[in-house]
This record gives sequence, structure tokens and C-alpha cells, in this order.
Amino acid sequence: MSLVRLLGFRTLPCGCVIGRYREVATSREVAYVEEKGASCELHSHRRNHTVTADPPLGTITPLAIRAS
Repeated sequence: MSLVRLLGFRTLPCGCVIGRYREVATSREVAYVEEKGASCELHSHRRNHTVTADPPLGTITPLAIRAS
């Protein structure tokens, strides 16, 4: 298990919510499905699993903007 820092999150058109994280030790970025959308039919969108086709960083909602 590695230590990660949350960079942001996004809701996909299918309703799934993904979070983008950076591993502290390696600076590698990963995206996980946080919640599966009620109407999502994609088998690859499973809760707590990585997403292989990561959205560009610019489409992630920064936490500072979202929280204010």
C-alpha cells in the first residue's frame, strides 16, 4: 500500500465518479473509480479499481475550486 495525494475528481458522462491521485514515493498519477454510476454499463468501471483511459488533467475539478 502506498501513500497517495488526491489531485481532484470528475464525474464521467456515464455517471461514474473518478478520482486522480499522485503516489508520493514515485510521483506516478493514477485514477480510480470512486463511485459507479447507476446507469453505467461499462464492466471496466468497477469501484476502487483503476481506470485505464485516464482523462486529461485539465478536465479534473481542482479541490480548491470545488470546496469554495
